[in-house]
Amino acid sequence: MEVRLLKPEDAKPYWELRLEALKLSPEAFSSSYEEALQRKEPIKQVAERLQEEGSYTFGMFHEEKLVGNVTLVQEKGLKMQHRGNIYAMYVSTENRKAGVGKALMKAVIEHAKSIPVIEKLNLTVAANNEKAKNLYTSLGFKTYGYEEKALKVDGHFIDEEHMVLFL
Repeated sequence: MEVRLLKPEDAKPYWELRLEALKLSPEAFSSSYEEALQRKEPIKQVAERLQEEGSYTFGMFHEEKLVGNVTLVQEKGLKMQHRGNIYAMYVSTENRKAGVGKALMKAVIEHAKSIPVIEKLNLTVAANNEKAKNLYTSLGFKTYGYEEKALKVDGHFIDEEHMVLFL
């Protein structure tokens, strides 16, 4: 297995994995599967996003197949550029418990540390996702906020925890 920064050529496998994530784990993302399907030229949009300055998406490959990803986005504003936000963390169901999530998070943390201006990383996780929270806590993240009814999925509310890691 190999973790690497995704390139525009990885847009199609990224989009396929993203659709899987939105379909199988709707409570974990603010975007919906239905909205994603309505996008115009999604692979082109993804390819462009994979080249944006201040945005870094890492993927885990197993036998050349993308099995997990996570994105780091640096805030652009002068007063907030010391903050990095972690989004879109997902590992395919058949590759969980294989250390993929931890390897992806370690890669994103190391990359953030290589950007001198970034001093802290923020992420949001579904409050009932104990496995993800345990992973983030094991890497040094701490909860700093709790949002009740942050998302509504199929008529059910999802609470979210906001976590931070100071680099």
